Amino acid sequence: MAKKSMIAREAKRRKLVAKYAALRKKLKEEGDYEALDKLPRNASPVRLHNRCRLTGRPKGYMRKFGINRVTFRKMANEGKIPGITKASW
Repeated sequence: MAKKSMIAREAKRRKLVAKYAALRKKLKEEGDYEALDKLPRNASPVRLHNRCRLTGRPKGYMRKFGINRVTFRKMANEGKIPGITKASW
């Protein structure tokens, strides 16, 4: 489990990105890079990092499911992810 502070920091960044998305798009279209520089750094979507929705783990993230590989394997073995079965041949 990731530290609560890291999970909270990432959530705060996601809110800022959503808040400034329209303004960033408008400023980019106008080419007003000085105004873009004055926006908060965390308002840039590049600064976001994918984290597991359940544990907050930053590494081994699987985009299709929104969770990390460890959690994915555990849930798949327990049959909690529809359509996923353990390979056997």
